[in-house]
Amino acid sequence: MRKLLLGTAALMVLAAPAFAADLPAPTYTKAPAYTAPEVVYNWTGFYIGGHVGGAFAGDNNISGNDGQFLGGVQIGADYQFTRNWVVGLEAQYSWLPSNDNGGLAFPGGSLVTQDNRGLGSVTGRLGYTWGPALLYAKGGYAFRDSSLDLSNTGVGVPFTTSGNHRDGYTVGAGLEYMFAPNWSAKVEYQYYDFGNTTFTGGPPDVLGASVRNDEHTVKAGLNYRFGWGGPAVAKY
Repeated sequence: MRKLLLGTAALMVLAAPAFAADLPAPTYTKAPAYTAPEVVYNWTGFYIGGHVGGAFAGDNNISGNDGQFLGGVQIGADYQFTRNWVVGLEAQYSWLPSNDNGGLAFPGGSLVTQDNRGLGSVTGRLGYTWGPALLYAKGGYAFRDSSLDLSNTGVGVPFTTSGNHRDGYTVGAGLEYMFAPNWSAKVEYQYYDFGNTTFTGGPPDVLGASVRNDEHTVKAGLNYRFGWGGPAVAKY
């Protein structure tokens, strides 16, 4: 029995290389390359924020076209209705320092002054988003906190005008960037047009005179977002 076992073991050792030669070569599978998750930003939700910037009156304005500092607040809501498109509504108000520019003087001694204390708007906006950025256009109703005065040789005199220098329209465009969860920063240009003011009554030297009422503004702002659609998410 001992010789039989030894012979069987020896036979298996001699046959092992032959069996190994008949086996197929092992195959190796390369691990797939790592793909970072795609971050999808959600702009849907309410927001509130503030802004600072400058206002510049257009040509032929009573207040001249020197720049004025402005600062204000905004509140709004956005809805991201497709992967790349956002629609929203925004209310905004900007405070302006009181004007002290001497006003508009006429040859007969009349002086027209205007004090613009603030600019406001209620606008719709439409934006295209990619990643954390949102490029948008806006437009709608504009209003202005403003007073108009007329004096002749330093004495206030009554007058009448045509046109409404307090209500008008506004258009603008901007770029907003979501730099952290619930926080976004923006820069935007906004134009306000309140039409023309024509003097229909008052001293003879101002009768028929017409002035523009428009403002160009540039603003930088910061928003805090209460997103009802959830924060940015990662898609694998």
